[in-house]
Amino acid sequence: MQNFPGYYQTSDAGYIDEDGYIYIMSRTDDIINVAGHRLSTGAIEAELCEHPDVAESAVIGVHDDLKGEVPLGFLVLKSGIDTPPEMIVKHVIEYVRENIGPVASFKQAIIVKRLPKTRSGKILRATMRKIANSEEYTMPPTIDDPAILDEIKEALQSIGYAKSST
Repeated sequence: MQNFPGYYQTSDAGYIDEDGYIYIMSRTDDIINVAGHRLSTGAIEAELCEHPDVAESAVIGVHDDLKGEVPLGFLVLKSGIDTPPEMIVKHVIEYVRENIGPVASFKQAIIVKRLPKTRSGKILRATMRKIANSEEYTMPPTIDDPAILDEIKEALQSIGYAKSST
């Protein structure tokens, strides 16, 4: 069955802004299961990017003993921002609660300098999820800058994820 006859479905989700720029936000198969509710990480990312100080974002599902998974947001801020980081995090959590609903259980976001990406620009969410959940992972051969994974691990450890093996 074809959803778009005559077109190839890439399973990428995004939008075209008023200036005609195309934004690829996520994969349509990037779904997390929060207490039995299937949530799109792309929809949550779109809400995070609504904040005027946020340049880009990524959302992953991290393990939660009670709910199975809960969303965790990563925010990259625009340059020259004066807003206190804790205020930005508070605002994006409110955005998600208001626009997606409390069922999203979105209660935590962290500000990072950059996101790990492939050379073609795709965010390495699966690797980020493995790091957050303290799972084994291999360095993706297509990663643009391997040092970013250490930055992500340090940021995650600062909020209680990515337990050190030592």
